Amino acid sequence: MPQLVFPGPPLATNSECDCTPPSRRASLGSPLSQPLCQPQPEKHGPQAAREVRYVATGRPDEACGWRAFAPTCLQAFNTPRGFLLFLCAASFLQGMTVNGFINTVITSIERRYDLHSYHSGLIASSYDVAACLCLTFVGYFGGHGHKPRWLGWGVLVMGAGSLVFSLPHFTTGPYEVQVDEAVGTCRANHSTTCRGHASGLSSYQLVFMLGQFLHGVGATPLYTLGVTYLDENVKSSYSPVYIAIFYTAAILGPAAGYLVGGALLNIYTEIGQRTELTIESPLWVGAWWVGFLGTGVAAFLIAMPILGYPRQLPGSQRYVVMRASDTHQLKDSSHRVTSNPDFGKTIRDLPLSIWLLLKNPTFILLCLAGATEATLIAGMSTFGPKFLESQFSLSASEAATLFGYLVVPAGGGGTFLGGFFVNKCKLRGSGIVRFCLLCSLTSMLAFLVFFTHCPNVPMAGVTASYNGSLLPEGHLGLTDACNAACGCQPEHYSPVCGPDGLMYYSPCHAGCPEAASPGPGGQKVYRDCSCVPQNLSSGFGHAAAGKCTSTCQRKPLLLLFIFVVIVFTFLSSVPALTATLRCVCDQQRSFALGIQWIVVRTLGGIPGPIAFGWVIDKACLLWQTQCGQQGSCFVYQNSAMSQYLLIAGLAYKVLGFIFFTTACFLYKPLSGSSDGLEASLPSQSSASDNPTGSQIQSDI
Repeated sequence: MPQLVFPGPPLATNSECDCTPPSRRASLGSPLSQPLCQPQPEKHGPQAAREVRYVATGRPDEACGWRAFAPTCLQAFNTPRGFLLFLCAASFLQGMTVNGFINTVITSIERRYDLHSYHSGLIASSYDVAACLCLTFVGYFGGHGHKPRWLGWGVLVMGAGSLVFSLPHFTTGPYEVQVDEAVGTCRANHSTTCRGHASGLSSYQLVFMLGQFLHGVGATPLYTLGVTYLDENVKSSYSPVYIAIFYTAAILGPAAGYLVGGALLNIYTEIGQRTELTIESPLWVGAWWVGFLGTGVAAFLIAMPILGYPRQLPGSQRYVVMRASDTHQLKDSSHRVTSNPDFGKTIRDLPLSIWLLLKNPTFILLCLAGATEATLIAGMSTFGPKFLESQFSLSASEAATLFGYLVVPAGGGGTFLGGFFVNKCKLRGSGIVRFCLLCSLTSMLAFLVFFTHCPNVPMAGVTASYNGSLLPEGHLGLTDACNAACGCQPEHYSPVCGPDGLMYYSPCHAGCPEAASPGPGGQKVYRDCSCVPQNLSSGFGHAAAGKCTSTCQRKPLLLLFIFVVIVFTFLSSVPALTATLRCVCDQQRSFALGIQWIVVRTLGGIPGPIAFGWVIDKACLLWQTQCGQQGSCFVYQNSAMSQYLLIAGLAYKVLGFIFFTTACFLYKPLSGSSDGLEASLPSQSSASDNPTGSQIQSDI
């Protein structure tokens, strides 16, 4: 058992958050229990006051393994770095599944199983609902239990959720559709028959919700118990770096999910079956289920080693006292109730635990600041690709790829650098909160870039007339003399681009009579289109399938400042989490993180996409209409979208800045240096204030 030897002066005891009760002190020093600290002969001199010597001995309950099976070769991984490796793998897998694959395949799932957008919203929100329901239970009981086992079982449940999510592919018949290349042209623009969905596939919505619910249940221990387990088993100055690496892996996961998920969507959902559909076809459904099948199997492989870790890593007890010197000084003496060794082990203590956290103003302010940042992160991660798609006239896949290229270096780098700066600059207490304040101010100033925008690509009948002149805002006229005889239907939205840079709603609205034929570079070209003006270089009335390319000159500026916003938003995430761990007592850290995640998800993660979606919908120019019902938005007004995002983003950024500022003034760190236990040992004291090593042992 690790033994601590503290000859010399006593520890500073001016903290109101003393988590070791007198009864516990007495029991540690009594003959009935094994002492934590053995008295040693006293030394004299200036170094005696600062000597901290650790004597490590082997303990069976600190071995890495599964019950009696604990081979020697596994003990090489029984270190904080070894545990961090498997924990990063689990967080990477969670991010890739929930924040990567789900967002990538949601459109394909809607198409395959006849789901509406609000069904997709319910599926996505099932994850946060499950997390909110489980956070209190997991943070409260898991914080006093065997954390690696809670984490391992959580990863197993998360893997089961991925397998359940892929289940509908194997329980439904093959996906078969009929292809007609002429549909949507002037001569074959037949209206869509309005009928109810008789396939019954929409009932699989419940299966997808169950899979997402299991994802939320399984991921709950990762960001509460996983963080506290790391913090408990490393030196306090190294804790931000370990947590930063952990969160960086969680951010790289969604990026990998976007890339892998996008590649899988290029494969037909019925693998091995030939089809006449192309990837550009609105009826195309990719292999959305393969990613979930793979992550489900990988989760079971990652959970096994995590389940084998001990309750405490070897040598971790040396950091218990060192963390106490960094703990925030609370003014409320009632917080001493947490020092009871039996406190928090039964459900009866739950209301009191919540009340003690609610009386901690620093903790509440950090939770509210985290909620404002989570609102922006959730909103921008959901609608960031849509913003890029509208501003730069990109396809959905191109916008998602570009957004992924921004998030990977900005989000991952910002998260890692946040923990690195806290460690390198040796920030403690209010210094960490001031660092968060600086990051919040910088990202708020960078958010002003949304004052600018890219102009809309002119679209005939929406933003411009068929002769190219601008239309007044709100005046739509898709029908013109050149396509009046075609009887074009609004259900067939398939934009085409003329040689003059004017975009049309569909080949029918461009007056194209025949199906497309292959053109230069393999691009489909519609010929003899009556609404498209003659161009000598490209031939008479030709239009290319797809959107017109944007010629916006502000694209580099927008991308640069969006990158800065993402960097400084994520730069404060790990420091804010470190400040949260330092403003509560050891016994409440896991529970405090659980409560914080509930606040962040309830006030930020869940309403964030809803709020930003509502704001973005206000900028819609052209809505989809099918069978008399309004669907999704086809065309947005770029200037209005930027203005609405600026207002919403600045509102949340200002709130976060206010919360961080107030927390900075209220944070009361302990006096002394920030370097652990040595900082709390006074350099000079009278002889009467210098107890022996046995007295220090009793105090500890």
